[in-house]
Amino acid sequence: MKKPLDRSELSADISIADDILHIANISRRAFLKDLALTGFVLAAGFPSLIRADETAPPSQKDKYGADAMPHGWVDNPLVFVAIADDGTVTIICHRSEMGQGVRTSLPMVVADELEADWQRVRVEQAPGDEPRYGNQDTDGSRSMRHFFMPMRRVGAAARTMLESAAAAQWQVPVQEVRAEQHQVLHPATGRTLGYGQLAKAAAKLPVPVRETLRLKKPADFRYISKGQLRIYDGQDIVTGRAQYGIDTRLEDMLYAVVARPLVFGGKVLSYDAKDALKVPGVVKVVELPSSPPPADFNPLGGIAVVARNTWAAIQGRKALKIEWNNGPHGTYDSVAYKAELEAAARQPGKVVRNDGDVDTALKNAAKQVEAEYYAPHLAHATMEPPAAAARIVNGKCEIWACTQSPQASRERVAKWLKLSEDNVTVHVTLLGGGFGRKSIPDYVIEAALLSQAMSGKPVKLTWTREDDLHHSYFHTVSVERLEAGLDTQGKPVAWLHRTVAPTISSTFAPDSKHQMPAELGMGVINVPFAIANLRIENPEADAHTRIGWFRSVSNIPHAFAIQSFVAELAAAAGRDPKDFLLDLIGPPRRIDPRTLGDTWNQGESPEVYPVDTGRLRRVIETVARETGWGRTLPRGAGLGLAAHYSFVTYIAVVVEVSVNEDGKLNIPRIDVAVDCGPQVNPERIRSQIEGACIMGISLATLGEISFKEGAVMQDNFHTYQLTRMDEAPREIRVHLMPTTEFDTPLGGVGEPGVPPIAPALCNAIFAATGQRIRQLPIRDQLRKD
Repeated sequence: MKKPLDRSELSADISIADDILHIANISRRAFLKDLALTGFVLAAGFPSLIRADETAPPSQKDKYGADAMPHGWVDNPLVFVAIADDGTVTIICHRSEMGQGVRTSLPMVVADELEADWQRVRVEQAPGDEPRYGNQDTDGSRSMRHFFMPMRRVGAAARTMLESAAAAQWQVPVQEVRAEQHQVLHPATGRTLGYGQLAKAAAKLPVPVRETLRLKKPADFRYISKGQLRIYDGQDIVTGRAQYGIDTRLEDMLYAVVARPLVFGGKVLSYDAKDALKVPGVVKVVELPSSPPPADFNPLGGIAVVARNTWAAIQGRKALKIEWNNGPHGTYDSVAYKAELEAAARQPGKVVRNDGDVDTALKNAAKQVEAEYYAPHLAHATMEPPAAAARIVNGKCEIWACTQSPQASRERVAKWLKLSEDNVTVHVTLLGGGFGRKSIPDYVIEAALLSQAMSGKPVKLTWTREDDLHHSYFHTVSVERLEAGLDTQGKPVAWLHRTVAPTISSTFAPDSKHQMPAELGMGVINVPFAIANLRIENPEADAHTRIGWFRSVSNIPHAFAIQSFVAELAAAAGRDPKDFLLDLIGPPRRIDPRTLGDTWNQGESPEVYPVDTGRLRRVIETVARETGWGRTLPRGAGLGLAAHYSFVTYIAVVVEVSVNEDGKLNIPRIDVAVDCGPQVNPERIRSQIEGACIMGISLATLGEISFKEGAVMQDNFHTYQLTRMDEAPREIRVHLMPTTEFDTPLGGVGEPGVPPIAPALCNAIFAATGQRIRQLPIRDQLRKD
């Protein structure tokens, strides 16, 4: 159970009503007092308490995984674990919690190896400090993948120190004692010592060398792989006590909103704030500097209204009179741009993979098939829009923010305020959704600039839903053109794929017109098909808005196009789509991704993480078996299949649909087979896959951000719609591929479930109606009989 904080531990300059919110901001003085009086001796928070090297491991010739990430990983127990005299174990979570359960799963791993009683564990959120905690970017489906082993070592090292302290007190060999459920036992004599009794002595011992640690055998796990622990702060979340970024309350806090240019690259020509300043509660109007493209993580600039409450700030913003210069992107139009992408896709582009002789094979094929697929811009539309609070006292800035990247927030705020990073503290709140948007701290910088403009007073910046949809870092728009040749037996002999989309790199570098290796490695260049003649091309595409990360990123349009086209080829060949796909994948084999032209490989070692077609085949066969693939369905009903490899995880999906005579789409059931390697927290895996199904359906049927005259046309959820309960799948079944060994590398979970949903859905619609869907969202495309 979570131990309540003592009021004396809270910073004196934070005064909060009991019925609103408590911010646990333990001061250094209070912490050191507790250290002396209450026994927090394996304590996190201060460099003077660190006894072992907390940097990433020694550099290697080739760095992959966590080693290749900024600041790498840390496995020092003195950084992550604290034990009080009463035995309460506090475990620090250094990754951001946004519904994926990381604030439960990572501490759970520590607690298991530590042999801690979960009922006596507290979890605290780390501030942004990567040199201390290791990489904190919560993205790329890699929190568990990168930190499972470091967190195991954290727990094992702390356990070893406690066992050594007990052995020394009893004057027996350490081999004679063992930790078990929050105490250390000496079986020969029946003596026991609780963790609280041993913590002070244990803290004086050196941290064990990681190579000497004794990790548990999987058969001895209490929590890992069991899926039996509830979300740590679930009770607070469902009862409204949990703190999200938008919930922050500080004494004498002001509130702000910003009028930003509706067109990317736009600037303020002039403004009149007289009427805004007349609005009751408005305190000040502040002009924020604009940032010339490329966007980077910089704010868009504009005019901020600071007030006594958010409502007054919004009303003040409405009263502003602003003249804008829309800049070079003022003519951006989604309809015209779609035509530009299509034209580019119909011409040769930059060749990024070229096997065999595609042109000759296409020319000599018995049948040629071609198709183009379109996916629009998307917005993250997190339930909690971006929000951050900042205050500056004595040259030190404190931030409270719902951020996926606290270190980036810290670095960028320091840069904009001209402070050292040591003088910037970023407190990470819960995130009401992230999906990649909150990896980018433009909104955090805005809050800091407004606090600076108000002489350091605390200011909370809120983005409204309209702000969120108008000014996001959008998921890219794309056209995918595919051509294939079939021989007389219906076997593919040639494959040509042209993928055209503005790249995320355009956000950081001018004139970036080709997809990055990472984007191409998301299901295009590394497509594992057994086709002798295969070419991938990437024509140029200009960006006219901010392009950013989005859950599953470019896997979404790539999987939609490829898996839809595979089903089209199956139909052209007169084959069952499942059998055709398995034949296209070919026999089980482990492929070095570099031989496919993929030098990225999700940042992981190509030896440790090859492309394993056997695993891909197994998830397809599993989901087909579980759904009774091939069974007879009533008229207007159909099954659709798709499979995709992303974030080093293998996913296959079967969607069942029915379409009535009025064109109404219903989704009775979705089945998903998942091979993500060892399953640390199966309950969370199932939850994330279920959420991915809902999100995938929402994107496929409704999701679209469109531009006209450079501005986003969608304003709120009435125009950027999300799937609601009556349109959601009635049943979602998740089939986790069984694993028994934990020496197999882990895959990602948060993102891989989204990409195969759209193609499986569209393939099911074809099976039910004979109608092909090649443009997303589906919306009202379904024909009425």
